[in-house]
Formats: sequence, structure tokens, C-alpha cells
Amino acid sequence: MKAIIFDFDGTLANTLPVNYAGFKHVFQEFDNKSLSDEEVKNLFGPPEPEIIKEHLNSDQVEKAIEYYYEVYETHHSHLVDRNKEIEDMLFKLKNHGMKLGVVTGKSRRSFETSLERLKMNNLFDVMITGYDTEYDKPNPEGILKALQKMNMRRNQSMYIGDSDGDIHAGRRANVTTAGAKWLPEYQSSEYTAEPDAIFTHPFDLFHFLKQDLVK
Repeated sequence: MKAIIFDFDGTLANTLPVNYAGFKHVFQEFDNKSLSDEEVKNLFGPPEPEIIKEHLNSDQVEKAIEYYYEVYETHHSHLVDRNKEIEDMLFKLKNHGMKLGVVTGKSRRSFETSLERLKMNNLFDVMITGYDTEYDKPNPEGILKALQKMNMRRNQSMYIGDSDGDIHAGRRANVTTAGAKWLPEYQSSEYTAEPDAIFTHPFDLFHFLKQDLVK
């Protein structure tokens, strides 16, 4: 294995709570509608502005999108903590010469906010956001684009994500695929496609990769 590609929300960062907060505030403010975490989760896939455009009844769409980002940026610091175990995992992978990538459905703006706040700006060789692809996961376009940018073959690469859509995307990309259940909140407790592995701790990945990391 020479490249590891990760999903972001619920995989590399416990950002699901701030995502929930952003959408809940938007739909309460503009549609006077209360959403549960589960209802918000069911909207996930496209970038946040596209979710708002598709599901908001109010005609103040652009205002609602900006409000989402305001909530996301304001609440990020107290809803999302840095995770030392994940950071250590990423640094160790880099030290072993692994190429690292992210494929996320997030918008570039919210993704970069999280990278900056969590001090993860310089860890990745390639970053594909929801606006860098035509199709959302479970379509494998983002993963395949990341492989192309890193000049990696499918049999050299692995994709790790926390949602059922992530597992399907990895499978359809024909790369080794793993489910991540190592954060307090993740999107899917069960998968409708079979991953090659399920990790409940970041360093489970190293046991899986031990042959590739021997130097």
C-alpha cells in the first residue's frame, strides 16, 4: 500500500456535531422547522450549499447558506476538538512515506475552516471536496480523481470512511476499503457493502498495514 485516502467528517475529524448545528440553525431560522440529528444526517452527500438549495423552502437561499457558514465557523471551536490519536496516525503514515488524500462531500469553505482550526493544513497530498466532482459519493469519482492526482494505482491504494456511502464508493473504485468507527460519532453503524476491514481505533490501521510499513 502506498496511498491512503480518507473521508473527512466522522473519519478524520469529529465534525458531525457542528454539521448538525449548522443545518439545524438554518432550517429553524429560515423555515421555522426543527430537525433531529438523524434527519440532518439523511441530507448528507452533496456540499452544504447544495443541500440547502434543494431542501430549504424559504426563498432566502443565499442568506441561509451564508448563515450556515457563520454557525459552522462560530461553533467549531467548542463543538470540535483535535484528536491526538488521529494526528499521530497521520504523521506516522507520512513518516513511512505514505501518500495521504482526502475525499469529502464538504464544500471547500467549511473543509478549509476545519483544516485550519484542527491544524491539519499541511498533512495531505491531495484534497478533493464536493465541488471538485460532478457526482457525490457513493459514486467513486472523487476517489479516482485523487488517485489520478497522486499518480497511484488502485491496487496501491486504500480508502477509509465512516458512512455506508463511503464503503460503496471505495468498493466501486476497486480499492481496498475500510470502515472507520474510531470517533465518538460516525455516520453508519452498519454497512450494506462489505468493507475489507473495520477500524475502531486509529492504530488498528497499522496492524492492517504491517507488511507495507516494514522498513
